[in-house]
Amino acid sequence: MLKLKTLSLAVIAGLSISSFTIPVNASNLDAQILKRLEQMEKRLKALETENAQLKKALNEPYISASEPELTARLKSVESQSNRYKKMADIAESLEGIEVSGGLTMVGQHLSGKPQDYDKNDSELNYRGDLEITIPVGNIGTSKGKLFTHLRVGQGLGIENAPYDDGSGGAFSSFNSTSFQRPGFNKSDSTILLAQLWYQLDMPLPLGGNTDYSRGHLEMTIGKMDPFMFFDQNAIADDETRGFMNQSFVHNPLLDAGGDIGADEFGFTPGFRMAWVNETQKPIQYGLSFGAFGAGKGAEFNDSLSDPFYIIQGETQQRFFSGLEGNYRIYYWKNYSGQDFNKPDEDYSTHAGFGLSIDQKVHDYTTVFARYGQQTQGDVSFDQTLTFGAEFGGSYWSRGGDAIGVALGFLSLSDEYKDANPAMDDGAEQVAELYYRYRINEQIHLSPNVQHIRNPAGDKDASSLTAYGLRAQLDF
Repeated sequence: MLKLKTLSLAVIAGLSISSFTIPVNASNLDAQILKRLEQMEKRLKALETENAQLKKALNEPYISASEPELTARLKSVESQSNRYKKMADIAESLEGIEVSGGLTMVGQHLSGKPQDYDKNDSELNYRGDLEITIPVGNIGTSKGKLFTHLRVGQGLGIENAPYDDGSGGAFSSFNSTSFQRPGFNKSDSTILLAQLWYQLDMPLPLGGNTDYSRGHLEMTIGKMDPFMFFDQNAIADDETRGFMNQSFVHNPLLDAGGDIGADEFGFTPGFRMAWVNETQKPIQYGLSFGAFGAGKGAEFNDSLSDPFYIIQGETQQRFFSGLEGNYRIYYWKNYSGQDFNKPDEDYSTHAGFGLSIDQKVHDYTTVFARYGQQTQGDVSFDQTLTFGAEFGGSYWSRGGDAIGVALGFLSLSDEYKDANPAMDDGAEQVAELYYRYRINEQIHLSPNVQHIRNPAGDKDASSLTAYGLRAQLDF
């Protein structure tokens, strides 16, 4: 009974104490809540102030030293993102644009010059070329491009070494890289818009699925170099890397003989249409036709009423255990042809045909040959044959180097021999040898020697020899 009473007294005492402590704890709790609410209100105001500062700072275009760190970081990220976007936009806008160019400098010395030749026997010239291709003017599945070619240069170099009165000399030039506009001061560098043309590439069949196309049509119109599309050759087509003598760069009847009909720089307005069949690729076939301004028409001084026409058939084959070769045959007709025995502006009709062949016969050896025959018109020489080879430097552990050698024969026409009896059965004979030394991927040096026997078919004329060094920078 004592224990029970003691427990009851303890319970009563505890309840009595609790009745006095509960109000005290509730009062403290209210004070704490009020204090915390005041603190939260202050923090909310601070956050609102900071947010307002952030918004104001973000609206400013530049980062200031006094603005919050978070704003500066956000602006930095946004600025970097915008730069990347601009770079991506620029890259997208430049997609498909191709830019290439080269700088060529040539120094030559003429040996065995004619007695009456009083020009400098050593000459230096340079030429720069810039080519830009821009994709433009697509039509459906057909893709268009605009090609622009700028040329700058100075110095005529050693060309065909004529006598003082302009007679004699050789048919072909020692230096096809020279470029200088006549009538301009030799101390002034000159620039020319050489080519500007548009080309549309149309997959065949027209309107079909381009993924299954195995052929296409090409349509080209504008001011152009006809040799970009006709009489091409893998190793005898570029005077900045290969042969420099005019007889080896193109068919002599068209180039040295002038039957191409282009202006004095080799360019002319015109139109070209080509068909390419690749159903048996890598073997392919092609047929192309071109109509170009000739004579005054090539200089935009007359209409195209007396043009130059050319049609070419070509094929790419795989001979010599699968090595690539190109075979081209073409026929031309020039209604503004220039006879050797008529005034410059007294035009007549010229015609002829030619062959251009290049074939790899070994991994590092390519041979070439060209033949030309004049079938209409009174010209100085009416039959030409040029041939040669280029040997890659891998034979002597210099893979980027090459040696080129070529021979050429320009036979006098019967009409020219009748007018010049002393030159009966004459023919100009041309030889060239070069070594292309690779310094790096962009720079080459090419020592060069050329020899012309019977210049202009004259057996009594002294032989001419030119020694030179060509420096070429490509980019």
